[in-house]
Formats: sequence, C-alpha cells, structure tokens
Amino acid sequence: MRALEVLTTGALALVQDLGRPGYAHLGVPPSGALDVGALRLANRLAGNPEEAAGIEALLGGLSVRATASCTVAVTGPVVEVSVDGRDAGSHAAVALRAGQTLEIGTPVRGLRCYLAVSGGIAVAPELGSRSRDVLSGIGPEPLTPGAKVPLGPVTGVPAGADVVFAPPAPDRLIAGVTLGPRDDWLAGAGAGLDRWWTVTADSNRVGLRLDGPPLRRSRPGELASEGIVTGAVQVPPNGRPVVFLADHPTTGGYPVVAVVRRESLDALAQARPGTQVRLHPA
Repeated sequence: MRALEVLTTGALALVQDLGRPGYAHLGVPPSGALDVGALRLANRLAGNPEEAAGIEALLGGLSVRATASCTVAVTGPVVEVSVDGRDAGSHAAVALRAGQTLEIGTPVRGLRCYLAVSGGIAVAPELGSRSRDVLSGIGPEPLTPGAKVPLGPVTGVPAGADVVFAPPAPDRLIAGVTLGPRDDWLAGAGAGLDRWWTVTADSNRVGLRLDGPPLRRSRPGELASEGIVTGAVQVPPNGRPVVFLADHPTTGGYPVVAVVRRESLDALAQARPGTQVRLHPA
C-alpha cells in the first residue's frame, strides 16, 4: 500500500482538502484548508488535482516516512524542508524513495504549512470531503505518531516551475471587508473596524479573535440567530471582533458587521498571535 508513516506531528497536523460546502442547513461548516492558495499550489507541484487532500501542519514540525516512491511539495510560509537530513527546500516538487523521511521545520513567519503527496491523502471521505472539522469533529482524526496515512493512485505529472515565491506573512496586514449586514448595530455604522487590531493567542481554525479598543453598539438588545459564512466579522458583547474561519459555527446571535473578502482569507490563515490586522472596507 502506498502510504506515509507519521513520525512527528508538531503542534497539530490535520488532513484537509477544499472542504465540504453546502451543508450549512445541517449545521455543518465548510471546513477545508485555511490557506486555500497554499494547498492548491502544493497539489499542482505534486501532480495532483487542486482539490486533493493534503496535510495542514500548524507551525510545521511534521515528519513522515514514505512506504513507496512519491512526489511531495511543501507550501505556505517559507520553511526548512529536508529529506533524510539533507535540505530539499519548500515550494518545489521533491521526489521521495521508499523508506526516505521528509521533515518540515518551524517557519519563522506564518502559521500553517501544507504537504501534498502525489496521489493525494486517501482517507475515507465524510459528506464528500476528507477535511477535519475541529468544531464538529467531522472528518479524519488529527494525525498522531505511528499512524499510516494511505495515498491514492498517481494521476498526474508534477508541475515544474523555475521559481515559486512564497507570499509573505507580515507583522501587519490589511484585510478587505464588505460592510454589513449588521454594521448599523455599531456606532458610526462600522467605521470603527478600520483600525489596527491584534490577533490573540486563543485564535484557531474556528476564528481569529482580535484585541483592541472595544467597538460600541448603536442599539441595545440581541438578535435572533442568523446564518454565518466564512469571513464573517462578528462583534460579541465585549466589543472585540471575531473573524470566522473555515470551521465556524453555521449560525450566531451576535451582529455580523462585515465579511472579509475571499482574497484576504489566505493571509489571515497565516496570521500568528500578535499580528496586527486592519479590517478595511473595500
């Protein structure tokens, strides 16, 4: 059987593909890779369809041994990648022979690394996806040392590239948002969002919690629960925004005052605690 044997997992290693959209009516969030662009790139480099499942490794630290020859690629932030102790580099297709070990270091910047393997990770899908949803517990369990992760059949040829640049993970980033639908619940109709917020340490795949001077509401009372989408910016009673990511709840009762635009979500997926984020209406 073509497989990867997991040796170490770092902080958290999850199987992720592009998610399971379309089940919000059942209370199931879309899930999937938080940095969609990084997973798509890794799959292209490894010769897979972009939607193939890979491994999302929080702060790197993942090491695996191949049981058969395969092509791998590591993307996300720039990170040290080695094969049997020799430097192999990230953002490039790397050939592994049976028995060789791939190790991913810890990125200096950024948060999530993505490992794609030719054939894709072939664990059993649930609701049409192989993604782990940390909120509901749907999908394959987090990887643990000693686990053997099955690989699918090779279907494509690795994509060659002379140079692939990793997008930067800055200490400050501006995320474009569209105001609404409840920006009128804030004093100044949402204008207070457009300032620097700090990502807190209790952020995760469900959402980024932001710290800063609290926003003020323009009206008292509470809303009935409403639908939540990925990127929704919700303001709880403490006035400090939460940006919901792929494993978000499907409904919520606090006002959603803006939604982060799709093109800004990948950068937010790489925002470490302490990163400053500005929610800029665009």
